Amino acid sequence: MDGADGDENILRLTVGGSTRAQLRAALESHGVLLNAHASTLLDHEAFDRRDPVEVSVVERDLRELGLGDGGTLPEVFAAAGEHGLSLCPPDTGPYLRLALRSQPNAPDSILSAGRSPAGAIKAAAAPLSDDVEFPKGFYLRVVDHVPWLRGYRCDDEYRFSAGDRFAFTLPS
Repeated sequence: MDGADGDENILRLTVGGSTRAQLRAALESHGVLLNAHASTLLDHEAFDRRDPVEVSVVERDLRELGLGDGGTLPEVFAAAGEHGLSLCPPDTGPYLRLALRSQPNAPDSILSAGRSPAGAIKAAAAPLSDDVEFPKGFYLRVVDHVPWLRGYRCDDEYRFSAGDRFAFTLPS
């Protein structure tokens, strides 16, 4: 799903259509592990069953968005818009995790270090709450060959590094 603007892989994905219980069962049946923040996000009303939508997802690192020194979440989202990319629907993370089976194994096994983990792809979606204690979104990572869907927390001052990768949608 990664690549430069002219040489990109686009993942076409259906988002929505499942109940929370169906989504959790699908993740479990695919061996996907969740952290507590991902479970908190999945409990949000944004995961109530809704009509499915088709989205085209692309992956970018912050350098590709012109953020060579990294950036805050608001800066990342603004830079993506300047590059013609849109935020994902809020419930994209679990559907992306189920669809993205070829994500490489992370270069380390550290699950939580107070920073964006190596090898993670964050689903770029508007936060579901302004509360800094509530998870801001999902990231996908494969650790020791086990797929994870993890939630993360940060405030608007946290700076992601230039190499951090986000998944965005292409406008329809």
